[in-house]
Amino acid sequence: MDPEQVDEFVMGYLKKKGFNSAAKQLQEALHHNSNGGTFNSTDYHNDPELTKLIRSFSQSENDPTRYRDGYSKLRSWAYNSLDLYKHELLRVMYPVFIHCYMDLVGKGHTQEARAFFNSFRKDHEMIHLRDLQKLEGVLVPSHLEEMEFARSLRQSKVNIKICQYSYDLLLQYLHRTESTLMLGIINEHINFQVYSGQPNSSSDDIDAVTIVGSFQETADHVNQKEIQWGLLEDSLEDRLEKTGSLLTDSEKGQGESKDGDMDDNSKKRSTEIGKQGSSLKKLKKDKAGNATAKVARQETTTVSPAPRVKPELALPVMSTDVEESILEDLRNRVQLSSVAMPSVSFYTFVNTHNGLNCASISHDGSLVAGGFSDSSIKVWDMAKIGQAGSGALQGESDTNDQNVGPNGRRNYTLLLGHSGPVYSATFSPPGDFVLSSSADTTIRLWSTNLNANLVCYKGHNYPVWDVQFSPFGHYFASCSHDRTARIWSMDRIQPLRIMAGHLSDVDCVQWHPNCNYIATGSSDKTVRLWDVQTGECVRIFIGHRSMVLSLAMSPDGRYMASGDEDGTIMMWDLSTARCITPLMGHNSCVWSLSYSGEGSLLASGSADCTVKLWDVTSSTKLTKAEEKNGNQNRLRSLRTFPTKSTPVHALRFSRRNLLFAAGALSKPAS
Repeated sequence: MDPEQVDEFVMGYLKKKGFNSAAKQLQEALHHNSNGGTFNSTDYHNDPELTKLIRSFSQSENDPTRYRDGYSKLRSWAYNSLDLYKHELLRVMYPVFIHCYMDLVGKGHTQEARAFFNSFRKDHEMIHLRDLQKLEGVLVPSHLEEMEFARSLRQSKVNIKICQYSYDLLLQYLHRTESTLMLGIINEHINFQVYSGQPNSSSDDIDAVTIVGSFQETADHVNQKEIQWGLLEDSLEDRLEKTGSLLTDSEKGQGESKDGDMDDNSKKRSTEIGKQGSSLKKLKKDKAGNATAKVARQETTTVSPAPRVKPELALPVMSTDVEESILEDLRNRVQLSSVAMPSVSFYTFVNTHNGLNCASISHDGSLVAGGFSDSSIKVWDMAKIGQAGSGALQGESDTNDQNVGPNGRRNYTLLLGHSGPVYSATFSPPGDFVLSSSADTTIRLWSTNLNANLVCYKGHNYPVWDVQFSPFGHYFASCSHDRTARIWSMDRIQPLRIMAGHLSDVDCVQWHPNCNYIATGSSDKTVRLWDVQTGECVRIFIGHRSMVLSLAMSPDGRYMASGDEDGTIMMWDLSTARCITPLMGHNSCVWSLSYSGEGSLLASGSADCTVKLWDVTSSTKLTKAEEKNGNQNRLRSLRTFPTKSTPVHALRFSRRNLLFAAGALSKPAS
């Protein structure tokens, strides 16, 4: 190698690696040497060892096998480490894996990149399956710039929490084995947050790995915007408090019988003696629950009242009959707490042949709707089912004798109009309308009184995953595969607002109680809060590790809960955009969430065939000492209601705090 070539190579290598000061000093030394000065360093032009080392660096720069060798050795070392530190060291492997793959693609080694990806992808599929499916499409260097997901990964860094001893072990390994390639990737793409003491348990790592970078900076900027999270002025709850017309506990016990009757209607009919027995038990429970109700009231009074705000939308005028009905329900609301559990009424769909995509329950539990893969919607009136003497909700088998009532008619209403699978259905607050969304890209409005389709709303370009009525009706929100959410009103066929910003499908949408905001959950693992008046994003919530499938707002508008594909539920403070606490207990997708009327309990329904109740009050009152202790206080599951073999599609607390749930009976895996 000629001296000029060596100089040129060393200069280029230093500049490429970012060692600008060293390159500048070398250039000055070479310039001084060319002017007749003395060069007081090793004569590397004639040093065979140094020339050999530089040549080896030159050859290894373009050697794709070093990525596989370096990663394989690091992986083997991490898996063979002590169990105490292994789970922390393994956190490093996923970011190193994806950046090794993208570096190989970026250098044009497509075949080697595919072989590397396929060899080690199984290590990360359990947690990062959807990310790997996206990265699988990165095949040529141009994809790294064209694909938003790949570009954001390369521009971001990963924050990893790790104890001091684990960090020292990793550095010692990298220096001892001279793994310069792995060290460079780790140095460039990982920020270590080192803490003293013993490593946290492997289950207590919900926020141990977070992504930072340009997107995080954008989120921080957005989250500084001011939001008005309070309740509306002159709401029905305010009127009830002003009039002081709250009923006593015994009166509530009598009022609860209305919801209790619905519970009975949803199940197989027993004898009148059995009904009387169950009502006596309820009265005894109400008497015994007086003390617990007082405790619940004390808990709720310790929380500062929510501020009152003005509506940004022109809200519809509520009819007198509907208003009186809601006020009566609020007067008879049962106070729930960690020691006063709700009654649960579960509606089970049978004979659906895996065709049920979604379910919805009206606010009083009297109507149940199901959306099916054959593009149909079926609505059951629970009072009529009670009169017919059958408690089963039949699915697609229309020829089944149990589907036909005494008069030869079906005991459900069949709504036909969509041309694709129905993915979402929702009732208006009074229950007189149903909205449905479908793979045919449309949203349809149905009348439950006329049993007919009234309007077809077109605007989305791809399947519409979710649609939700506002708490006051008239307005509704939808979200789609086209990565947008839209605000609509019943009297206009075009959307009023389009919310764009998510990087992937928008899977679920939920209104804030004051109707001034909507929240959206996405496959990009984030939740966003949008101002319905301006259409701009005012909050970005980062923390989920998989797609967000369900959302719920607390009745006072202060908190939000979100459930994801992995079974994790996260509670957020809307004002600060910070996660208060993760609620971990489900082992499959969380499809539905609902807060109780006073906001003290959170119910979650999952594909793991369970309904769980969580103590929200204690979840939002962590002391600093408790936060430091780790996962001892993270799991606040008060009670779990398992079904035999029914994934939970829908949940809803009635205004009187009876919990309704619905799902389709599935055959257990043999």
